[in-house]
Amino acid sequence: MNELDEFFMREAIALSVMGMTNGKGGPFGAVIVKNGQIVGKGHNQVTSTNDPTAHAEVVAIRDACQNLGTFQLENCTLYTSCEPCPMCLGAIYWARPERIVFACTKDDAANIQFDDAFIYQEMALPVSGRSIKTDQCLRHEALQAFVMWKEKSDRTNY
Repeated sequence: MNELDEFFMREAIALSVMGMTNGKGGPFGAVIVKNGQIVGKGHNQVTSTNDPTAHAEVVAIRDACQNLGTFQLENCTLYTSCEPCPMCLGAIYWARPERIVFACTKDDAANIQFDDAFIYQEMALPVSGRSIKTDQCLRHEALQAFVMWKEKSDRTNY
């Protein structure tokens, strides 16, 4: 860790406080940095937008990708005020930043009623054993789109 890491983490923390005190959502903030510049910002907006995916990291990823004109965050660092939840971690890996820096832990979040341990437990279960009933339907028909994608010569891989 260095002074720049601390500077950008303080920016993420400030966003977490601002979003929470303005009634936008929970106490979470994130910034994405490339070449020493903030290229994306986000704070939790779940309750103010009625969007369960509007976590700080996802909002920051969307902002950075729009600002950079790309769907991947190569050579970027994501600073987040809390260790990412499973959904955010998935989005972060899809965005492919170079590095993640977090402040509070998932246990700290659990202590204030943001406990995602049940999601990790659900992910480890077979589909048939999960608490949300899940069924499979029309796989054969849906596979046709996958075949078309595989054969598409002008696709953009990601």
